[in-house]
Amino acid sequence: MPLIQVNLAAGRTDAQKRALLSAITDAVHSSIGAPLESIRVWLAEFEATEYMQAGELLADRRRAAGG
Repeated sequence: MPLIQVNLAAGRTDAQKRALLSAITDAVHSSIGAPLESIRVWLAEFEATEYMQAGELLADRRRAAGG
């Protein structure tokens, strides 16, 4: 039973998250032949203030980029 965990910064719509999870499910199914009913995909969202890369918060990186 494949279990895939996706960590993603919050801010996507439900439709975007559904599309992402469906695409991952399809990729696992087609690449390793796992039955669809056995594939589990878990989405864990985090806030931009809860993730740091190279000593800089994601929120600060987004602000600097104009977003």
